[in-house]
Amino acid sequence: MKILALSDEVEERVYSLAGLGHFRDVKMILGCGDLPYTYLEYLVSVLNVPMFYVPGNHDPEENPRFVSTRAEGGSNLDLKCERTKGLLLAGFGGSIRYLPNGVNQYSQAEAFQRAMRLTPGLLWNRIRYGRALDILITHSPPFGIHDEKTQAHCGLKAINWILSWARPRYHFHGHTHFYRRNLEQAVTQLGPTAIMNIFPYQVIEIENVK
Repeated sequence: MKILALSDEVEERVYSLAGLGHFRDVKMILGCGDLPYTYLEYLVSVLNVPMFYVPGNHDPEENPRFVSTRAEGGSNLDLKCERTKGLLLAGFGGSIRYLPNGVNQYSQAEAFQRAMRLTPGLLWNRIRYGRALDILITHSPPFGIHDEKTQAHCGLKAINWILSWARPRYHFHGHTHFYRRNLEQAVTQLGPTAIMNIFPYQVIEIENVK
């Protein structure tokens, strides 16, 4: 099963590749934040597959009353668990707080409080399916993995905590930009989890689990 994961920057060639059928075998789209919703909406309309995303620190705060604060045709997975195509998904949006009134920005303590809201769904997954999670999508990287020593790009420790006990097979994130496209640098194995910086996009082939 192939997944198209994207984050942070519009890649113009993706428009033409999608229109030419290059992604015809992709079965799911995952957005890891800081992308124009029109970009995600175009891809889901062309590929006609399920699309899930989390907000980044440059995205608007979601308001159910306004279409402009959500990507039509997709599902905001922030602090939610979903099961689709045999895969267990969960999402965690936002980044470390670096502006006093920044949208989708959280202190380390606030991020832990948010992460606790995922635990009931993940525990239910473990009881029902024998595992808590297959894929975690976030905007921020974990603390100390793919992050940077700057106030705006420090990773969130709450993500490390989720990974430590939910033990997903994959963690896709954005927020930090690997311009050199060094795939070895962009993938880190942490126990059973392949942590992948997918900036600006990656097509990942994974084994489906029923």
